[in-house]
Amino acid sequence: MSPIEIEQAASDLALRPFDGDEFPYAFLIAFGNKDTTIRKLRSATNSSNSSDISGGVLQRSNIHIAVCAEGDANNTLIELKQSPATSKGKVKIILATDGVEFVAEDLNSGETVACAYGDFANHFGFFLTLAGITTTKEIRNNAVDIQATGRLNRLYVELLKENQDWDTAERRHDLNQFMSRLIFCYFAEDTGIFPKENMFTHAIEQISDSRSENADFVISKIFHAMDVKREDRNKEDLPNWTRDFPYVNGGLFAGNRDVPKFSRIARSYLIHAGNLNWKEINPDIFGSMIQAVADDEERGSIGMHYTSVPNILKVLNPLFLDDLRENLQEAGDNHRKLLNLRKRISKIRVFDPACGSGNFLVIAYKEMRQIESEINNRRDESHLRSEIPLSNFRGIELREFATEIARLALIIAEYQCDEQYRGQKDALADFLPLDSKNWIVHGNALRIDWLSVCPPTEKVVEHFSDDFFHKPQDQAQIDFKNEGGETYICGNPPYLGSTWQSKEQKADLESIFGKLTKSWKSLDYVAGWFMKAAHYNSQKNAMSAFVSTNSINQGQQVAILWPLIFGLGNEISFAYTSFKWANLASHNAGVTVVIVGLSNLKKLSKKIFTVTDNETVTAKESNYINAYLISGADVIVVKSSRPLAENSPMDFGSKPVDGGKLFLSRDESKSITNSHPRAKELIRSFSNSEEFINGKQKYCLWISDEQLSLAMSVPTVEERLKSVTEIRRISTKKQTTELSNYPHRFAEDRHKESNYTIITPRVSSEDRPYLPVGLSKGGLIIGDRNFALYDAPLWNVALLASRLHWVWIGTVCVRMRTDFSYSNTLGWNTFPVPKLTEKNKLDLTRCAEDILLAREKHFPATIADLYKSDAMPENLSQAHEKNDETLERIYIGRRFNNDTERLEKLFELYTKMTSSISGKATLESTS
Repeated sequence: MSPIEIEQAASDLALRPFDGDEFPYAFLIAFGNKDTTIRKLRSATNSSNSSDISGGVLQRSNIHIAVCAEGDANNTLIELKQSPATSKGKVKIILATDGVEFVAEDLNSGETVACAYGDFANHFGFFLTLAGITTTKEIRNNAVDIQATGRLNRLYVELLKENQDWDTAERRHDLNQFMSRLIFCYFAEDTGIFPKENMFTHAIEQISDSRSENADFVISKIFHAMDVKREDRNKEDLPNWTRDFPYVNGGLFAGNRDVPKFSRIARSYLIHAGNLNWKEINPDIFGSMIQAVADDEERGSIGMHYTSVPNILKVLNPLFLDDLRENLQEAGDNHRKLLNLRKRISKIRVFDPACGSGNFLVIAYKEMRQIESEINNRRDESHLRSEIPLSNFRGIELREFATEIARLALIIAEYQCDEQYRGQKDALADFLPLDSKNWIVHGNALRIDWLSVCPPTEKVVEHFSDDFFHKPQDQAQIDFKNEGGETYICGNPPYLGSTWQSKEQKADLESIFGKLTKSWKSLDYVAGWFMKAAHYNSQKNAMSAFVSTNSINQGQQVAILWPLIFGLGNEISFAYTSFKWANLASHNAGVTVVIVGLSNLKKLSKKIFTVTDNETVTAKESNYINAYLISGADVIVVKSSRPLAENSPMDFGSKPVDGGKLFLSRDESKSITNSHPRAKELIRSFSNSEEFINGKQKYCLWISDEQLSLAMSVPTVEERLKSVTEIRRISTKKQTTELSNYPHRFAEDRHKESNYTIITPRVSSEDRPYLPVGLSKGGLIIGDRNFALYDAPLWNVALLASRLHWVWIGTVCVRMRTDFSYSNTLGWNTFPVPKLTEKNKLDLTRCAEDILLAREKHFPATIADLYKSDAMPENLSQAHEKNDETLERIYIGRRFNNDTERLEKLFELYTKMTSSISGKATLESTS
């Protein structure tokens, strides 16, 4: 269930007559528990409910609920907290109610809820963890944003039912515009912008027919009135009941004032939404949720897109806010310095070319207003109107409704800041009429010239929009008159790896990179934003920072993208290394991201930020940050056909291209050999990454040319080979078609007969603390999802199984989502290893043996069983620790302090080794 669905279910439960016996189960159902779970909790013979409180229901690792006698809610909550069952059941939340009072406590955070029973749905955000949804304090403490989104979503869906002609490309703009006008009215009637409380909602209730036959007429007339100055209203023949609505301007109610037809249900949803307290709306939260209302694909996940303020500030603080705060601190109470800082702030532009509903812009605006307010307080000028114009906050967004919500979010943020810092009287006096300037462009950011949206400050470009919701084609140039200001580009653009891009998105990237590199098809979609920002920076001396999947700083994309960016004079000014960008999400969902700041201003000091497992952030000063977000030389790791050091050559496994016909299960293998004993010569054990990691058995037909006659004498084998012939024959690839003449062979045969083989999977989870590596007897056929080292010295296992190698491949190899995609040419052959003495090799061989022996003691446990990040056997963990210590002492004479230090040393060594090889090559060519 989404937060929106949970809010609706909780609201419905709060409205029903209280039933003490049923409440605990109904509450759990509202938060997404399935019928099977509820049946187990109800069952007298089932131990699922282990509550030791009368009237209690306990769901392990979740909640302990008790219904009590009237007036006893607080005492029952204390009893729940002291209950041995609560502790034993690892309960997160306790809840007690008597149907009149409702009290609860989060045992981890200590946060509490105490309210009338009928109001508990207003606190549903407090309980979202029960549904496996991680959330933030802003959501838990102020659920009105989700409530508002849910009610508008239900209204939107109902309106589409009644007005199917509005659910078309031609009319979707009208419906989106109508919804944004509604949002403004709801906010205005609860904040004093309208002269009477609940003025809009009451007008709908009192003037429109209860059967909803004229609701559209009433709303249309109200909208009309707010687009006409008071002195001109008599000419417009407006009804008397519209006269108290203010003149709004700003184009918000200009143009088409068509209103969709309302059913009785739609009218009730409209009024229901108006009954919320919209004054409490947080525009950065609400905006990110409401943008999904008008998106068919996203509507099912409404409430899942909120990006927390702390995450947004990870981008904005090092980009420019930290500098402003440092300037504020340095200014102290010096009025001249404070005045200069205020002037500087008033000219700063913040530009988000993938702005969505305006989250980044709203937070930037709020933070800048806070600094400006402090300046005014120190100068005894708290009464002054803000000098920070909304037109300094620019954006581009592909989805039309999101652009409209972004504009509204900024307007709402401006009013809320005015009320907070100047008081309601001054805020209201200056709010209306709205300005008709436009700041957010609807369009494709990778196709629009960013300089036309946010032109250089030395140029004065004037273009006033007649309509607050101006069409994108009329927005080529937008008014901006603050020469000398700074521009900061920021945001969280869409990522989309190369595999997942549409034809249109591929075309977007080609338009940017097509003339710059032949390898652009391998780039993530977000690379387009980085490249356009690099161009903008080079022309404007601006600074940029984007959130991105960490893949743009790993593997093959580094060599494609970053030389182009650096070639334009940009450098990385700050960076956050990989961390989970977890939004309001179910089951801790989140993507692994980096934040990269770009600048051509050549800052002497740069910062690399690291987010630890407990969410604390550490910062390291650096003179240079390379494309892998490492403090070190500007080096890009490129594929090597052979190892740079003494480590043994690593080969791909063999690839069948057979439609599965060359593979046998254990039973199929036995059946063939029982009927034809000599066929045993044709069958080998086979291992791909799945078999290796999970300990599964698999067999394959492995037939030499000399054995072909024998193979064709076995009917089952002959039939399989005929199938392989046909599968290869109809292939569109010429090479595969040619191989149809040799159905007994693997398409790619890289097998080598050996005494033993070291195996490494090509793809493995980053959640394992070490890269899976193992040893097999000779004769095993290694599949192409593995790499193999045949008869290689055992100390190679120590290298492969080390933390040093894990860190290296996690940085330089390609990722498949969050998994490592290992590469022999990019991960193994480039791995920097110091010159090893014979003693070093002997010590590492013993370490490898210890790791393999430690695993043997847990047979038949598999690699998957043994290498769970939170459950490695103690002896295996110790063997790896010894291996790491032995290897790291070879590098620096001690253990590394952290992975950052490991990477810095590895890159330093890689630079020396490649420089040495390059130097030798130069000498050889000269001689």
